[in-house]
Amino acid sequence: MTTADMNSRAGAPASVPVLDGIAGLVSGYDVILSDIWGVVHNGRQHFAAACDALARFRQRGGTVILITNAPRPYPPVLKQLEGLGVPGGTFDAVVTSGDVTLSLIAAHDGAPLHHIGPPRDIALFDILTEQTGLNPPRVGLDTAEYVVCTGLFDDEHTPDDYADAFRIMRARNLSMISANPDIVVHVGEKELYCSGALAEVYEKMGGTVIQAGKPFAPIYGKAMELAASKFGRAVEPARVLAIGDGMRTDIAGAASRGLDVIFVTSGIHRAQLHPPGPDGAPGELRRDVLDRIAAEAGLSPLAAMAQLAW
Repeated sequence: MTTADMNSRAGAPASVPVLDGIAGLVSGYDVILSDIWGVVHNGRQHFAAACDALARFRQRGGTVILITNAPRPYPPVLKQLEGLGVPGGTFDAVVTSGDVTLSLIAAHDGAPLHHIGPPRDIALFDILTEQTGLNPPRVGLDTAEYVVCTGLFDDEHTPDDYADAFRIMRARNLSMISANPDIVVHVGEKELYCSGALAEVYEKMGGTVIQAGKPFAPIYGKAMELAASKFGRAVEPARVLAIGDGMRTDIAGAASRGLDVIFVTSGIHRAQLHPPGPDGAPGELRRDVLDRIAAEAGLSPLAAMAQLAW
């Protein structure tokens, strides 16, 4: 199937085309904006085929910007990628929702904040000080002027554990910056809650939430700035291909920016799209479920593939 054939399906209630690789369609693009977790790695190991595909695109003159809802700024993410064995030739740059969160915190000009998140995310505030000189006090909910949520305090928590904190926040009318709009993430085979799960509950209570990452505009603006710096000029949205595994984040975010997008089906939605067989291994793609999920979301990915490959 040609790119033109796939583009003709945009907005149509037809089946989402399923591909084995991207080699046949990338000639129409200058930039790939690729999600990381679920596309490039699973938190335990990198996906060699995905890294190879991105490297091949770069070898043809393209630019790859990794775009992730990780709540930490890009330096720790680079270290994680290195630790997982992601080859350096896979990408040109990384932009994280943590990077956007830094700018949102900086806009509060040092006002005291309350942090909800694990100890590993404290690096966010260290980098803020290094970059801006700001060192906002991290205080309790009784004196904070706003809340920064980078995740749950530990992997055993659920959103229910934060009911008391949310009641205090609503009573004091505190806004929340959510550094990661993802609801859950897979670490190997384990599913863990992200700050997006807390943000969703707080919004339902009537609280104000500012989202730093996908599918919201600021992270895409930052990614496009990085792409432009590589080319020395602005890049037209029609020349940008997004790749991701989250329908409500990656696919919706790309669509809102007018970008073509490939949906990787073995990531966050794998339980629905690749139900496990008797041996527990992911099964074949359920195309009927794929089309239903896309239709329910009102989204039309350019194509889908089980895993990113060339």
